Amino acid sequence: MKYLFVNSVCGIRSTGRICTDLAYQLENQGHEVKIAYGRVEDVPEQFQKYAVRIGNNVDLKFHALRTRILDGHGFGSKKATKEFLKWADIYDPEVLWLHNIHGYYINIELLFDWIKSRPQMKVKWTLHDCWAFTGHCSYFTMAGCEKWKHMCEKCPQKRKYPTSILIDNSRNNFMRKRRAFTGVKDMTLITPSKWLANLTRDSFLKEYPVEVNYNTIDTTVFKRTPSDFRDRYGLKNKKIILGVASVWEERKGLNDFLKLADMINNNYVIVLVGLDVKQMKCCKDNIIGIKRTNNAKELAQIYTSADVFVNPTYEDNYPTVNLEAQACGTIIITYKTGGCPETIMNDKSRIVESGAENIWEAIKEICGDEGTN
Repeated sequence: MKYLFVNSVCGIRSTGRICTDLAYQLENQGHEVKIAYGRVEDVPEQFQKYAVRIGNNVDLKFHALRTRILDGHGFGSKKATKEFLKWADIYDPEVLWLHNIHGYYINIELLFDWIKSRPQMKVKWTLHDCWAFTGHCSYFTMAGCEKWKHMCEKCPQKRKYPTSILIDNSRNNFMRKRRAFTGVKDMTLITPSKWLANLTRDSFLKEYPVEVNYNTIDTTVFKRTPSDFRDRYGLKNKKIILGVASVWEERKGLNDFLKLADMINNNYVIVLVGLDVKQMKCCKDNIIGIKRTNNAKELAQIYTSADVFVNPTYEDNYPTVNLEAQACGTIIITYKTGGCPETIMNDKSRIVESGAENIWEAIKEICGDEGTN
């Protein structure tokens, strides 16, 4: 069979690696696979055989600009989408497997018009967040908003991703999404957590069957991986508290790490992977900042070196970083939010209520530390 995946990235970040892992499995079963993607990051060499780029960098920037001004995320990229769909018609997939279709690279109305014109094609859609059934945001837990259940308007998160600086178009976006995404003949939704599955059943996507299919990771890569990480950073006699994120935004809990830095004693150091240049300059003395890496082996080495992995995310679906850390033999501490509790794989890992003080108490228990300097 011919499979066509659509995702914002290919072979990198969590969703990109999920797509390429699935592509590899399907190819080994004798299927033909392509992955259409839209973001500008380079595709790792081993995955380039799958990759089909939607649009280009200029188109991406114009779509982002449209979003910033008009709050029109998902409704730009018309020319790029039309060209991609011409190619897709020739490729003629029997199974279309959508993943992240937000990210400034594809027009969702043109995409779903095309899908509805092919009733013979089986469609799967793996949701990695809540964007598909809101008028703007990808998560709404921190905002405590439930407008998405009926009609989005006057969005309290207009300045959150996908950021709109001027116009609030959430009501119109909600109606256009509902019109586009409903009425597909043969579509199954897949969510990586029971938490997200339950949300979809309360949304306008409730007409579709929902399967919970937990994300998996490549355990041939994410495993105990010795390295000289501690020696390189002079951490031989320190206990390492590790945090990892693709982007350290507010909801990922960076501020809680900064608070934690004021609580820990001299036996500890915090290592944060995925910081940008500005964030690294703001790091306290007991925080080591490392830029984002797409090298999975390097990441496994860092996970293995840590004494405890902390994920203080306030909004998340089913964070694969929790899986990766545990696969490398590291105990994790994660907040009781979203699908995070569903990622616990061993008895030593902890779920705690939000707050840096709760993280610190759990760390002391795990590391057998009284917490004195």
